[in-house]
Amino acid sequence: MELENLKDGSELATFAQAVKKGLGKNQGLFFPKQLPKFDDIDAILAMPFVERSVEILSTLIGDEMPRSQIAGIVERAFAFGAPLAKVTDNIYSLELFHGPTLAFKDFGGRFMAQCLTEISNGDPITILTATSGDTGAAVAHAFHGIDNINVVILYPKGKISELQEKLFTTLGGNIHTVAIEDDFDACQQLVKTAFDDPEVRDGLHLNSANSINISRLVAQVCYYFEAVSQLSAEEREDLVISVPSGNFGNLTAGLIGKVMGLPIKHFVAATNMNDTVPRYLKTGEWQPNDTVATLSNAMDVSNPNNWPRIEAIIEQGYVDKSVISGDKVDEDYTQLAMRQLAQLGYVSEPHAAIAYKALIRKLEEGQTGIFLGTAHPAKFRETVENVLGQPISLPQPLVDCAGKDGLSVELPNDYQALKAHMLKLLG
Repeated sequence: MELENLKDGSELATFAQAVKKGLGKNQGLFFPKQLPKFDDIDAILAMPFVERSVEILSTLIGDEMPRSQIAGIVERAFAFGAPLAKVTDNIYSLELFHGPTLAFKDFGGRFMAQCLTEISNGDPITILTATSGDTGAAVAHAFHGIDNINVVILYPKGKISELQEKLFTTLGGNIHTVAIEDDFDACQQLVKTAFDDPEVRDGLHLNSANSINISRLVAQVCYYFEAVSQLSAEEREDLVISVPSGNFGNLTAGLIGKVMGLPIKHFVAATNMNDTVPRYLKTGEWQPNDTVATLSNAMDVSNPNNWPRIEAIIEQGYVDKSVISGDKVDEDYTQLAMRQLAQLGYVSEPHAAIAYKALIRKLEEGQTGIFLGTAHPAKFRETVENVLGQPISLPQPLVDCAGKDGLSVELPNDYQALKAHMLKLLG
């Protein structure tokens, strides 16, 4: 797998190099120079999930890693499923919250942890990542207890749900958490600044587990194949997938799946009030506004990191821009969608509800629609109970951490303060 830095095409990397580096020069994202396509997509879709995922990832990564090694990584990382739940006759939810931290990022986080463990040869690594909610828990649990790897997670103080926070701030050990007194975009910028600082980047052997890391991205491609595999041949013929979108890694993975042969006719990029991409798709002007706090806090991102990868897929001619449409769903319609889903017998949380609302706005007669359920509704228990007026029970992973004390340090949005903290902690 040969990858190039999208900001500096002269910087090339293998898969292993890109996984270990995270970001390229000038904060550039690594992306494959070429994307493969399966000749017989039906044969691929007929495989079991783990076996199919090995085939997908072996095809993407190439002969750089032995197939047996990739198989071992996948078997350890994907120890849970991604079922389609039928909501109406032609609409399904792809439930991506059956992993240990009850969110879709378990797929990418666990795959990355296993990859790094395999390719680092025991060398010390510091994972520095920002989270708007679910990344933190997925990364923390994936790397917890792994020798020679420390994890530092930045998150916006007071802007994620209490249970989301408890899932990753209560672990301790090699997991270090920092509450930043600002929003997620500020956390993300602190991570980027650290990667531009040689003293921190090289001294602490820095890496990132955000969706900027190519290993997380390729892992997510696998569950799009799993979604389509659960549909009938007829349902696959005119398929629309709605993706709740914040940092846009999830949509990027879906587009890669389409390039590889998945019969997906259209993608809906569903956002909350932080609608930079929907506005861009309509006007052609990239104008991020200040980030707005919403019920769907994991999508409170105004300057999504992964958009350059989507631009590359379009510019390189793999897909036409018309394959993607954007839709903004405001707070009132988010709550309405949650109530509409409940009336259909399906309890959901704000992020999936946004994807559902955007889907039904776009879906045409005769089409099949899938919206992505990216987190268990109990992770947003207070919001879901307030909107629906009914109690929901906590699954065991949340019961286990709910009563524990968080171990976070609070810092201002100041890079020097973060740098001093990290060097004292890990230097």
